[in-house]
Amino acid sequence: MRFSLRKFVSYYKPYSGLFLSVLACTFIAAALSLLFPLLVRYVTKEVLAKDFTGGALTEVYMVGGLMLILVAIQNAGNYYADYKGHVVGARMERDMRSELFAHMQTLSFDFYDKQKTGQLMSRITNDLLLLSELYHHGPEDYVKSLVRFIGAFFILFQINASLTIAVFCFLPFMGYFALYFNKKLNKALTRNKERIGDVNAQTEDSLAGIRVVQSFANERLENGKFNRENGRFFESRTHTYKAEALFYNCFDTIIQLITVTVILCGSVQIADQRLDLADLITFLLCIGYMTEPVQRLTHMSTQLQEGVTGFQRFMEIMNLKPSIQNKPNAIVMTEAQGEIEFKQVSFRYGDRSNDVLTNLSLRVKPGEYVAIVGPSGAGKTTLCSLIPRFYDVTDGEVLLDGVDVRDIELGSLRRNVGFVLQDVYLFNGTILDNIRYGKPDASDEDIIAAAKHANAHEFIMSLPNGYRSEIGQRGVKLSGGQKQRLSIARVFLKNPPVLILDEATSALDNESESVIKASLEKLSRGRTTIVIAHRLSTIRTAQRIIVLTEDGIAEQGTHDALLDRSGTYAQLYAKQFEYQA
Repeated sequence: MRFSLRKFVSYYKPYSGLFLSVLACTFIAAALSLLFPLLVRYVTKEVLAKDFTGGALTEVYMVGGLMLILVAIQNAGNYYADYKGHVVGARMERDMRSELFAHMQTLSFDFYDKQKTGQLMSRITNDLLLLSELYHHGPEDYVKSLVRFIGAFFILFQINASLTIAVFCFLPFMGYFALYFNKKLNKALTRNKERIGDVNAQTEDSLAGIRVVQSFANERLENGKFNRENGRFFESRTHTYKAEALFYNCFDTIIQLITVTVILCGSVQIADQRLDLADLITFLLCIGYMTEPVQRLTHMSTQLQEGVTGFQRFMEIMNLKPSIQNKPNAIVMTEAQGEIEFKQVSFRYGDRSNDVLTNLSLRVKPGEYVAIVGPSGAGKTTLCSLIPRFYDVTDGEVLLDGVDVRDIELGSLRRNVGFVLQDVYLFNGTILDNIRYGKPDASDEDIIAAAKHANAHEFIMSLPNGYRSEIGQRGVKLSGGQKQRLSIARVFLKNPPVLILDEATSALDNESESVIKASLEKLSRGRTTIVIAHRLSTIRTAQRIIVLTEDGIAEQGTHDALLDRSGTYAQLYAKQFEYQA
């Protein structure tokens, strides 16, 4: 994929002022560091060349004082650049992660049909973390390395024993700071891992349940939940960067104090003729002015590659357009009557050469209870997925109240359609949160009423915390029947005029099926209901049964009428009865 430098740089724009201040501090700190060799040169060539009188010694101390001031200014600049530079990178990472997640919420089912959740998780977490490091360290390290490398023309050192001992006196302080800040950093990094784990869990929760999210038109709700976790992670990283800034700049301060000590002690030794000027200059120049920029740039080559790769993977997703989009003048449908019509509908999945549905026509009246049966692979679920535009038809039209669903605004279309699926998806959280998903602004009283309609209130109240009981990831703490009743309560709360039941009882035992069947019958009253059925015994009361095969609609009618015809339905029913017997 082509790397767009303009797009890469554009993410600096919201924080350009803070970013430029970071670069300015970096430049100033790097430039000030080069004054130390110049001051050494001044001391050795100008001051120490004079007769060593009291005035010359005073001048040496004045230069030492000036160096201490430069140390303070330089390290204040380094601290600001390190801390605020990381904050800039983290803010950009936060913004890009929210942008990527929000964009993923808009992508259609055909995208998720071909993706693995783990790969998407990697793009939204690890890739952007590496990219954040490049955004911060890249420009800063280049500025610092360039200034220091150009300013450092010569390295040739020879260690003096007495001065080396003086340098070693600072090592206990370095050890103390290392132990002290190492504990702080470990705590901060542990907290970071916990926070990114929360972000990953929320991401996986939302993306794995994308069909539920989009069928309830709750993309905005998911964005809000995600942004809360993303913000918590950003705050934890801010504390980490503050600890890192203190940690590394304490070391830098000690190194600069070592430099001042060498100058003062070395100058005294020169005065006593125990050290020559060349040794002093060599010792000073060996304090990292050439090795540090080289090490930094070596590290940056790997960082640059990781960051560029992360940005390319980020843009691969951002450049994708949803296959299902609103038309410019899409109609907002408030309350549908529930008439559904398929006109000469054909459909094939993008990666297949053959049609799943071919020239299919079907009309469902408002409030009618229709069942769709047939062999696996006949397109029953696909047919129902065309109503809320989870996929768009290849040919033909799907109409809701006489309006092509492609002309209806997606959110309003999906708010008029409710789903109860065989594979129930519940989000990590409380029972209250999961039922409220059907209507995010619902009151607790409305939720309890919906649960009672779904025959779920009794088992909910038997739990230790009632409606505020945590159900675990995907509702692992509940039975299949309990999860199904919660999904029914969620649709009761949503109260859509069109209801689609996709084999909602096929995976349940007889006792659970009996309870849920009663709930579904109550839910379907007064709504246009389409039932995709596996157990034919559960749809005897349907007003119309559609038998769908690979060749299209084979026959339709009531249960008794279809049995009298002795056709496809009668054969399916006989086989199932024989199998059950």
